[in-house]
Amino acid sequence: MTNQFSVPIWQADPPGFDPINGEHRPTLSLSLLSTKKPTGMVIVLPGGGYEFKADYEGAPVAAWLNEVGVSSAVLDYRVAPYRYPYPLLDAKRAIQLVRYNAEKWGIDPQHIGILGFSAGGHLAASTGTHLEYFSEMPADEIGGMDSRPDAMILCYAVISSGRYGHQGSMNNLLGINPPAYLRLAVSNELQVTTRTPPAFIWQTVEDGAVPVENSLQFAQALRDNQVPFELHIFPNGPHGKALGLDDPVVGQWRGLCAAWLKTFGFLP
Repeated sequence: MTNQFSVPIWQADPPGFDPINGEHRPTLSLSLLSTKKPTGMVIVLPGGGYEFKADYEGAPVAAWLNEVGVSSAVLDYRVAPYRYPYPLLDAKRAIQLVRYNAEKWGIDPQHIGILGFSAGGHLAASTGTHLEYFSEMPADEIGGMDSRPDAMILCYAVISSGRYGHQGSMNNLLGINPPAYLRLAVSNELQVTTRTPPAFIWQTVEDGAVPVENSLQFAQALRDNQVPFELHIFPNGPHGKALGLDDPVVGQWRGLCAAWLKTFGFLP
């Protein structure tokens, strides 16, 4: 049995709010398991190239997480015309909000993970590699909570802004011809440190939208910094397979991921 409801992640205007960019108020749609003991939580970030959010990478994924025994939430984060760092601030705030309400919502505050697809994967990886304080974040009680996720699940994720990056996502996130320092800042394989949380990564070799090198480079960066990770590269399948319900090979990622979550204490 689950308790489902949505909450705004910002109590006032979001940082960087501009009515010219529309009245988008980011929300977190929660699906909390009714259990006697606190559960782990995974926040889902659908992909969409920082232009939109793909519905099939949202609610169905949250429902699957509930099925395997973890509470979940889907974040309606801001996309273009909002630029960096505002999607990241939304994701960090979502983690802080869950941690702040952990006792009330029956969540274990030490087991809050983040899962992202494609550009949502870039955003998920950013939450684990950009741990510095952003001056735009409000200094309220929620903002005082740790915004570092305890685990990252990266599904055919955009990682790099370099040779293997996804140009459309970078254009939407940074604008056209951004300064070099900004491109480097959002190239997550360059931002991994020993404080980066453990990661579960999967992708297909045949991905024609986001080159598989994104996952390979990020895994290598984690290895170089002695951060635990699990990497699965499937030989066949296009970009955007989501849960992989139509593909028995790619669909194996769900069981593998559930086992990985159990290893890291997210599941009983």
